Amino acid sequence: SLRHAAQEHGLDVTVRATGCMSGCASGPTLAVRQPGKIAYLFGRVGTADLPDLMTFLRLYRDDPQGDIADARPLGDLRFKLLARIPG
Repeated sequence: SLRHAAQEHGLDVTVRATGCMSGCASGPTLAVRQPGKIAYLFGRVGTADLPDLMTFLRLYRDDPQGDIADARPLGDLRFKLLARIPG
């Protein structure tokens, strides 16, 4: 699971399940947000994306605004980005 993988990588995250994020055509979807930072919405996310998600979460954590300037380290996850919402 995402929570377990994040813990193994020393990342402090809160994971909440929700019924709908209006991404039915792109499900399962994942939103990442932190107060004062850019929020991201990914679609078609699965367990195969966990390594790239860990990379994303580290980069997100380490940037004060949550800005991922170079998405190449995110592998295929970068093609699953549905929205980037200003903080």
